[in-house]
Amino acid sequence: MKTNLLVIGVGPHTRLNHLPPLAAGQDAGLVGTVTGVDLPAVAQQRVIYGPPGRTRQLPVIAVEPFPASRQALPAAVRSVLDTVIVRERIRAVVVATEPSVHLPYAVWALERGLSVLLDKPLTVRADASVDPVAAALIAEDFDTLIDTYQRARLRDPAVVVSVLGQRRWHPAFQRMRDLIAEVAEDTNCPVTSIQSSHGDGQWRLPDELVNLPYHGFDRGYGKAAHSGYHMFDIVPWLLAAGEQPGKELEEVEVHAHVARPADTLAQLTVADHERLFPGFAERNTSSQDELQQLATAFGEVDTFLSMAYRSGGRTLTLGSINLAHHTFSQRGTLEPALAGLYKGNGRIGQETHIIQQGPFQALHFQCLQTLHDEEPGVDPAAVGGADHVAVHIFRNDRLRADWHRHTTLNFADLSQSAGSAAALPTQRSSRNRAVAEFLDYLAGRLPRHQLVSDLATHRRPSRLMAGAYLSMAHRFNGASPTATLGFRSTPADAEHCLVPMEAAR
Repeated sequence: MKTNLLVIGVGPHTRLNHLPPLAAGQDAGLVGTVTGVDLPAVAQQRVIYGPPGRTRQLPVIAVEPFPASRQALPAAVRSVLDTVIVRERIRAVVVATEPSVHLPYAVWALERGLSVLLDKPLTVRADASVDPVAAALIAEDFDTLIDTYQRARLRDPAVVVSVLGQRRWHPAFQRMRDLIAEVAEDTNCPVTSIQSSHGDGQWRLPDELVNLPYHGFDRGYGKAAHSGYHMFDIVPWLLAAGEQPGKELEEVEVHAHVARPADTLAQLTVADHERLFPGFAERNTSSQDELQQLATAFGEVDTFLSMAYRSGGRTLTLGSINLAHHTFSQRGTLEPALAGLYKGNGRIGQETHIIQQGPFQALHFQCLQTLHDEEPGVDPAAVGGADHVAVHIFRNDRLRADWHRHTTLNFADLSQSAGSAAALPTQRSSRNRAVAEFLDYLAGRLPRHQLVSDLATHRRPSRLMAGAYLSMAHRFNGASPTATLGFRSTPADAEHCLVPMEAAR
């Protein structure tokens, strides 16, 4: 039976990441109709999707905007959506809106018995980086979502919420998770430290820091909400593989440092940009002082976080998550090639993870680019290509003769282990696999226990994100920048961790 889907939010992110695999699902006979929902200005645009020669137009229904502070959809928006799901016989919803309104849309869908593919982050609150109350609500939002999900499943056990944290589908992370679990089983040693970093080379010029709304900073949050959830998700997902009886992680302490737009304007001033870009002085209408004053309470451009994960009052794992927009870039022009600076425009990804498992194992993951994967002719397997990926595995072979001291898994190795061209070790392939898994489940091709990213397993990521913003907000208000949150896993987390990744692949 084909599934008719409603896609709420059809901006650049959806057009790049969601519509192509949905088109593939239509071509494979898994998806029936796809209907879009967005604000009136977007609904007036012509949205074309699908591969060359098989393109189709997405019908987009207009709904009026509403304040992000609302916990439930306004009656007028509910009325429009309720009419659409009946008329189009909708069975599932993709929620890909601006994240501050993820919660009301997801709750609406679940209350109507619709399965949901929920984009990252789960939720975020306006002014989360400057208001501790708003930051704390990020953790409460998860509780609201999971309670609504549980009630929906009581009415219809087939309802599912899958969260699009694509690194869970990435062959490199799946392999590292298996390696951690193997050593933990042999030695009873958890992960003892993990250092993670992500930079995306998004160079916003001074006026763009305050004027561009898409993935902007004016709502009081930034990088940690834009793409930080990927790190908040994958780190505890890896840590869980090393937990053993009596060594379960129970709480996490988070400490944040941030650089906001007013800080990046001190790093590279208006005068610096005038020298670098002829024509910038004519375009920019605000002075250095005016821009810095305007951006005082804006969200974070970069944030560096340190964590202590504890069990029974003892620190089992130390960690860091460093998130940065303001990193190496290939932007070299005054005017961006694509509006909003969402993709392209010289954005370059740098991601690393260094994982230590006591004296037994170290894992070093690198994904380094010199070209963006949207540029034509880019070889993703080449060093400095769209997704140059490598995992270095170090093991104590003097303790265990059957261990190899050093093994390297490169793009080709990870592609081979993934078993199909659809599972290449790239972010795009992983996103496609996430959508395909959701469609397979809806079609009855996949049992629930093999779902890689069920909402029930996202309590820990939501706590990490809340802790990051609590720390930022406390610091902004002159209070202690340390936030401590509960980190116990739920029965659903434990059940999920027992599923070998081979079974999920």
